[in-house]
Amino acid sequence: MCGIVGVFDALYSREINKALLLKMNETQHHRGPDGSGVHIEPGLGMAHKRLSIIDVSSGQQPLFNEDGSVVVVYNGEIYNYRELSQELIQRGHTFKTHSDTEVIVHAWEEWGPRCVDRFRGMFAFAIWDRNKKTLFLARDRLGIKPLFYTLLPDGHFIFSSELKALLLVPSLKREIDPQAVEDYFCYGYIPDPKTILKNVKKLPPGYMLSICHGKKTEVAPQQYWDIPFNLNESITEKEANDELIERLREAVNIRLIAEVPLGAFLSGGVDSSAVVSLMAALSPSKPVNTCSISFGEPAFNESAYASQVAQQYKTNHQAEQVDADDFDLIDRLSGLYDEPYADNSAIPTYRVCQLARKRVTVALSGDGGDENFAGYSRYAHHLAEENLRNYLPRQFRKAFFGFLGKRYPDLPNAPRVFRAKATFEMMAHNTIEGYVERVSVVRNSLRNCLFSKQFKSELQGYNAVEVLKQHAMSSPTQHPLSLVQYLDMKTYLPGDILTKVDRASMAHGLEVRVPILDHQLVEWVSSLPPHLKLNNNIGKYVFKKSLENYLPNKILYRKKMGFAVPLASWFRGVLRERVSNTMTGSLRDFGIFEHKTLNKILNEHQSGKRDHSAALWSLLMFDSAMKNFQ
Repeated sequence: MCGIVGVFDALYSREINKALLLKMNETQHHRGPDGSGVHIEPGLGMAHKRLSIIDVSSGQQPLFNEDGSVVVVYNGEIYNYRELSQELIQRGHTFKTHSDTEVIVHAWEEWGPRCVDRFRGMFAFAIWDRNKKTLFLARDRLGIKPLFYTLLPDGHFIFSSELKALLLVPSLKREIDPQAVEDYFCYGYIPDPKTILKNVKKLPPGYMLSICHGKKTEVAPQQYWDIPFNLNESITEKEANDELIERLREAVNIRLIAEVPLGAFLSGGVDSSAVVSLMAALSPSKPVNTCSISFGEPAFNESAYASQVAQQYKTNHQAEQVDADDFDLIDRLSGLYDEPYADNSAIPTYRVCQLARKRVTVALSGDGGDENFAGYSRYAHHLAEENLRNYLPRQFRKAFFGFLGKRYPDLPNAPRVFRAKATFEMMAHNTIEGYVERVSVVRNSLRNCLFSKQFKSELQGYNAVEVLKQHAMSSPTQHPLSLVQYLDMKTYLPGDILTKVDRASMAHGLEVRVPILDHQLVEWVSSLPPHLKLNNNIGKYVFKKSLENYLPNKILYRKKMGFAVPLASWFRGVLRERVSNTMTGSLRDFGIFEHKTLNKILNEHQSGKRDHSAALWSLLMFDSAMKNFQ
């Protein structure tokens, strides 16, 4: 893993400010504590922070081709680099190193922009080709590695691995994007390609962009890959089970390449346990290094399940208990994520990365299993609602369930069977609107009350539902389960899950590899019939069935616990004063929020009348993140 940064004068080849470039690079030191490099020529500056994983002795960046006309800075791992290097050597290219970085340079020379089609791995890179006068950037297919960029009015194009590097550019306007704020309070993160700033973008997963020097300055990212969902209806359950194990085993195996200590996260859930079981089988002579964290509160504690898997596969296991009141990370997290980010599981993720780094430099994780194999419970609820929607005309549903949603009392503390208000409201919506309501951190009705009149006028009618609507228009599938999986893999996966893991791991100089998100595996899984993923309300059905010879049923079929923290009790206890000061103080200075609503949310939560912990955490993290832009 690494950090990259660059400045490109697309118009005039003006001298690059080396001091600024080095300062920007240094903000990402945590991403690459093992070394740094810089290259400057007229109109171009590239810098790199290195975490040494492969070819430790000679893989320094920026890295050049034979005559120095092509240079790359790169963050990630290309797992098929050995095969590609052999092919490129046969085509006449000369290699000076044994690194995967050099493969990118020669692949660009051989195949141009379509080189990205040949790479299997996680990556974000920038190539400067002096002969073609072209700067080329690309991000991996699933969005495992980040890439931010901005085009300034004076023609300078600037990119980096993290937003904090761009914030050092004096001419960059720190103008908050109102749509990004709306998106954040809906989803808990800011979906690609937006950032919290109007003039800064993220390159979306599976996209590339080229800028030619001297031509009319434009930034127009192009998509080079998408999740296909080409349905294979002929495959049987047994065939799917057998092939799944083989494909996952191969995806794990190619991620075991490293010249540094390697291990795995082990939460005790299905996904991480599957990865560990296959790692153990692939390296029988050496115990797998595993790590997990536990919580004092039973509702959040999976340590017993992790220990069971560790014992079964005789791993070299390390576990630590995290204090249930581990809230000291709030301000640290806002500095890591730069822009507002409201997934509270960032706290335990930070701690497990911290623990892993004590023994290893590379860790495999089980991220992506829920999106790939339909593991979230919300998928089953969504399908049930869709079945009902299909039986009832839209106008009837809108009128009937809309009426019930407005009239039915809000009973947050009642038994689940009596909490039907949210269900009625979702049934009044269409498919996308209903799913957005289901995944919202702060629901639409509360956001309408939360935002001030002034801020609503700046939104000009924009609603965060547009994010999923746009992706739905591009979806290759309309099956109700596959569609919402597709939406999650375009938004929630890169915007929340992978962002969380990238920042938390990079904060400790740790590389995390995600075999379940191998793009060839993802393509194949997307082709499986939906009933093999969600069957009789059993999520990850085919995944669990295929693992029955590897893991006990109590691991495979137990209720999902998640990786969360006890926010509700924090805000009524140890964080009571802090959240009160924030809600009655600095949040009111932004001009974004309705003061009466802030008071209501705070009072209802602290009195125990309602659980507003998700909204309060979102507001707290928003306030903390805004300090990065002052």
